[in-house]
Amino acid sequence: MINHIAVIGGGTMGRGIAYTAALAGFEVTLQDISEEAIVRAREYIKTQLNKSVKKGYVQSKQRDEAMKNLSYTTGLQEAVVKSDLVIEAVLEIMELKINIFKQMDELAPAHAILATNTSTMSPTEIAASTKRPDQCVAMHFFNPVHRMKLIEVIRGLDTSDDTVRVVKQLAEKMGKETVEVNEFPGFVTSRMNCLIGNEAMNMLMEGVASAEDIDKALKLGLNHPMGPLELADLVGLDSRLRNMEYLYHQLGEKYRPSPILVKYVKAGRLGRKSGRGFYEYTTN
Repeated sequence: MINHIAVIGGGTMGRGIAYTAALAGFEVTLQDISEEAIVRAREYIKTQLNKSVKKGYVQSKQRDEAMKNLSYTTGLQEAVVKSDLVIEAVLEIMELKINIFKQMDELAPAHAILATNTSTMSPTEIAASTKRPDQCVAMHFFNPVHRMKLIEVIRGLDTSDDTVRVVKQLAEKMGKETVEVNEFPGFVTSRMNCLIGNEAMNMLMEGVASAEDIDKALKLGLNHPMGPLELADLVGLDSRLRNMEYLYHQLGEKYRPSPILVKYVKAGRLGRKSGRGFYEYTTN
């Protein structure tokens, strides 16, 4: 049974997972090595809870309970020592994830499940760095976590049926639906999404249409809720580039990153978080 969840990484995905889990009634500890990231995450979660109350999505009592369920720390041991599930949500860098999983494996209770919130990378390779590969799994959440209904549950080579069952039950308690995926680079959604987004970037680079019209075409013509260039800006162009480079290395030429994506990242145009990507954003 999952009672306490540790979330490792206080960025966009980590704080979103922590927010959603706390609102679902779980005790949650959010950890990041940066005190500044912890302060930002705490303020973000508080703001989102208050907005949800104001809009009538959440009752004030639920907000207060969620706030009580949350704790914050810069110490990894403090975060995971009593956890039943640890969800890693750091950058999409394999070496970083493996290093964190090694530490989590040493510090977390023997029964704890270790999950990675990767959108492309191998849970088998990550799990192999631990002594509990059967208790390791990928849980791919989507941004913004509190709104998006799906979690991809990706089995590594040694992931047990019991681990999959437990994380599916957890997802249901968080108000999510799941799809079960047998590991392959990019899983289901990222393989498709990266291809569509990369082709949109190539079309923009080739002058086929403006960013606005490419996005409008997919929203109105193919019923996508968000255009591929808008979505890339939301995800972060640096994150998208890391995903594309990984898939290019694993799956070949069709995933070669668009030159315009590489150029924008070099220029510091990272999307919403930097104020400029394929679109410009105000910081107000």
